[in-house]
Amino acid sequence: MTRRNTAGDRPEPRPAGLVRDSRTVLTYAQLGIYGYFLYGFGPALTLLRHEQNFSRTVAGLHGTALACGALLSALCVAPLAIRFGRTAMIWFGLVVLCAGVATFTSFTAVPVTLLAAVLCSFGGSFVVTCSSTVLSAVHLGGGAAAITEANAVAASVGAVAPLVVGAADGIGAGWRPAVFLVVPAVGVLALLGRRAARVPRPTAPARTGRAGRLSGHYWVSWVVVTAGIGVEFCLSLWAADLLHERTTLSRAAAAASVTALVAGMAVGRLFGGSLALRVPVDRLMYAAIGVNAVGFALFWSATDSVLAVTGLLVSGLGVALYFPLGLSRVIAASDGRPDQATARVGIGAALASGGGPFALGALADAAGIRVAMLIVPVLLLVAAAGLRLAPYRPVAAAGPRPG
Repeated sequence: MTRRNTAGDRPEPRPAGLVRDSRTVLTYAQLGIYGYFLYGFGPALTLLRHEQNFSRTVAGLHGTALACGALLSALCVAPLAIRFGRTAMIWFGLVVLCAGVATFTSFTAVPVTLLAAVLCSFGGSFVVTCSSTVLSAVHLGGGAAAITEANAVAASVGAVAPLVVGAADGIGAGWRPAVFLVVPAVGVLALLGRRAARVPRPTAPARTGRAGRLSGHYWVSWVVVTAGIGVEFCLSLWAADLLHERTTLSRAAAAASVTALVAGMAVGRLFGGSLALRVPVDRLMYAAIGVNAVGFALFWSATDSVLAVTGLLVSGLGVALYFPLGLSRVIAASDGRPDQATARVGIGAALASGGGPFALGALADAAGIRVAMLIVPVLLLVAAAGLRLAPYRPVAAAGPRPG
C-alpha cells in the first residue's frame, strides 16, 4: 500500500510497523541518556548562573560551547562511522559525554565549565547522529517513525531531568548530583546492553553513497531542521529565566518547570512516531509549527505560572517533531548519503544551539528576556518557509546497512 506525499511527485511507501529488536531498544536507551543530560543542562545552567553570579551573555556562551562540540563532531563523525562502525561510535560518544559531565559537575570556573560543555556536546552528537542513521537503515521505510519514537524515549527520560535538578537544588543537595547521574547510567547500560551490542554487523563497512555535492533541495531541508533545533535550544536553555522573571516561581521551581516543555516533547514524539506511519511528513511538520506557535504565545504572554507552564507544555508538543522528522527529511534528500547528510545536520545543530541561545542571551542582557524570546517565532517562520520551498521526497530504495 502506498500514499502520496505532500508534493505529489511520487508514491510514498506505507511501512507496516516497527520491529523493536534488541539493537533498536539499545539505541533508544543510549539516546535516552543523552536526552537526560541535554534537557537537564538548561535548568542546571540557570542555577549555576545564579550561584556564580555571571551574566546571561556568559551563560549563553555555554550554548556556544555546546555548538562547538557539535561542530567538531560533525566534521569527523561520518569518516569515523565508516571506519569503525556506527555502533562503536555511539559508545565512544557516551564515554566522552561521561567525561564532560564529570568535569562540568566538579568545577566552577567558567573556562572549565565551557570546556565541559564542549565535551558533552561532542560526545552526545556522536550518539544522536549515529543513532539516527542506524535506525534509518534498520527500519527503512519506517525510519521516520523509528527516529521519532527514539526521540520520544529521549524526551521522556529528559523530562525527568529538570525535576531531578530542581528537586536536588530545592532540598539543598545542589544541582550537581542530579546531572552526574549520567555517569552511572552509562555504566549500567553498558553492562545490560552487552548482548544487544553483539548483534552481527555487516561484513563491509557502511558507506556514505555516491560522491558529489548535496543538492539544493537537501540544503533547504537542512535549514528547516536547523531552525527547529534553534527553537528547541532557545526554549530549553532560557525558558526557566522567563518563568522566574514573569511569574511568582522561584529559581528552583522555574528550573523544574522546564519539565513541562520536555514532557510535551515526549508526548508529541510518542504519538508522532505512530502518526508518521500514516500522515505525510510535511503535513505533520506544518501542524507542529502551528501548535508550537500557539503554545509559545501563551507562554510568552502569561504572568500566571499555571498558564505559562501550560504554554510551555503546548510548545513542547510542537517542538517534538522538528528534529526527528527534519532529520528524516534530510536523509531522504541526501541521494543515498545518510552519514554525510546527518553530519551536515550536526553543523546546523552547532549553529542553532550556539548562535540562537547566545544571541538570545546577549539580547536579553540588552533588552530583557521577554523581548529576546521573540527569536523563537522568527525561527518558526523560517522553518515554515523551508517546508514550502523543499517538500519531502520519500526514499524509494533501501539505504545502507547499519554499522
